[in-house]
Amino acid sequence: MTLGSTWNNLLENVEELPADATLITPLSRKAFGVEDVQQHRVLIQYRDNDETIPLQKEQFETLHRRIQDSRGDFDLDRLPPDAEPYATVLSLHPRFEVDDRGGMLTESDQSTGSPLVEAQGDTDDADEERKEPDVDVYADALLLIDVLERHDVTTLEDTETPALVNLYTLLSDVQRNANDLRKEIRSVLLDHLHHEQPVSGQYGSVQRTARRNRSLKDDELVLNAFESAGIDRERLTTVDSSKVDEALDVTEISESDVYEIEESEYVRKADVDEDEKETRLQGLKDQLAATEGEEAVELRAEIEELEDRIAELTEFQSGRSFHESATGG
Repeated sequence: MTLGSTWNNLLENVEELPADATLITPLSRKAFGVEDVQQHRVLIQYRDNDETIPLQKEQFETLHRRIQDSRGDFDLDRLPPDAEPYATVLSLHPRFEVDDRGGMLTESDQSTGSPLVEAQGDTDDADEERKEPDVDVYADALLLIDVLERHDVTTLEDTETPALVNLYTLLSDVQRNANDLRKEIRSVLLDHLHHEQPVSGQYGSVQRTARRNRSLKDDELVLNAFESAGIDRERLTTVDSSKVDEALDVTEISESDVYEIEESEYVRKADVDEDEKETRLQGLKDQLAATEGEEAVELRAEIEELEDRIAELTEFQSGRSFHESATGG
């Protein structure tokens, strides 16, 4: 079975990619880019190799046929060696979707595209200007990373006092500023989540759930409610939650008669993908190690500026005053 109009639509979508877009293979997580789009093939090149590789239309048709034979759900483990890029490129068509976590390539009218394309996007950003996010936690986190690289925290007993002070100060600042940012994100994220339905990202998942808070009503209201149910006021002269709960167990009074009950929605962390975090961190390390040319000069300048900030920090300023001096100057 041929791809028909699907092939032409796929080629149009591939041609619309930015010239420096980076795609990722679903299993081996290898990065590659599209070099050229031709009538019967797509030419790609892996980021770590200069060889141009043609992805032939006939092989896309074979993959499409296997997907249909599998009733729209194709197990990526069944891909032949070196065929992973076919799955990633095919997922550029809106009817095909790669679930890299579940290891499936699916065809459906409800498919929304591939996270290997949408989430990864431009990973080769050497030509883009490096920008520092304007959030407090960013500067503190950079400083903390630098200090952690300079000192072995696995043997804290052997660490000098000034270094311990720096670590403690930065950890405190990162915790506080990260928590402030987390609360801001949580309030916005609530509008994006359905109750009890987990939503996954690259590093983990969250879900919306309910928290139930209750507080005792006015003492007189509580005493009157129990008195009407046959409980002597003297037993509850001083109203506290433990005595109230005991009384609730032996009466027909409802909880809402004596408690102000408030339910609130919040976001809690449901899962963390440690493997994905480790993979991303290693990629960042490799990217820094391979930095050359003008970007290397910029990076060294950033490091020198970071060292200046650290020098200021060792004067035992608070994290807040340090950040204000760093951003205000």
